[in-house]
Amino acid sequence: MDVSARRQAVLFDLDGTLTDPFVGITKSLQYAVEKLGRIAPAADDLRWCIGPPIKSAFGILLETEDPALIDEGVRLYRERYSDVGKFENILIDGIPEALAELVADGYFLSVATSKLKTYAGEIIDHFDLRRYFNVVHGSELDGRNSVKGDLIAHILATEPVDATRTAMIGDRSHDVVGAKLNGIETVGVLWGYGDRKELEDAGAARIAGRPAELRHLIGALLEPTARFTA
Repeated sequence: MDVSARRQAVLFDLDGTLTDPFVGITKSLQYAVEKLGRIAPAADDLRWCIGPPIKSAFGILLETEDPALIDEGVRLYRERYSDVGKFENILIDGIPEALAELVADGYFLSVATSKLKTYAGEIIDHFDLRRYFNVVHGSELDGRNSVKGDLIAHILATEPVDATRTAMIGDRSHDVVGAKLNGIETVGVLWGYGDRKELEDAGAARIAGRPAELRHLIGALLEPTARFTA
């Protein structure tokens, strides 16, 4: 593709950034752990599981490196999550308005989540967000693109975006690290599951306290001479 045809882009994490998936994810994790005959942690003790790839979370939860046991945990998690958990979810206040502003400014918007791509698409449709996104990217059943760095590399390689004018928006260190591995900067958000220290330590270029700040921060990051109103 002609480099001049590539567009400025904004990549959005899903869980903790566009929506709050706490109930659905924690209940599905508890379901899986209990089905495996273990005592499930309290929901608040599972907050750290929201963001990283689900397989890595099960390795820690089950205190194992046994791939068969981890895969069974993931299977049981998806057994509940696919039917019920994915919609035990809340849209973050102000997100539709923030996305509409970015669309109006001409950015190419993509979802970039470690969640299964099929689940991500269903959640985006459930909250009527598809109108704002050019594309939805997530992981595959075989585990491909579950690591955020691999996922972002895939998006940059397959979509008509300019990597030098692309920003990642996310709430966890995984978003920041994955973006930096691909040479792009991140706006960390504080309404999700990572705090300011986690995001700054990972190297986030900007920090947003509410969705209404995204337009200004992204504009300042990608177009330093531009002037946006937050």
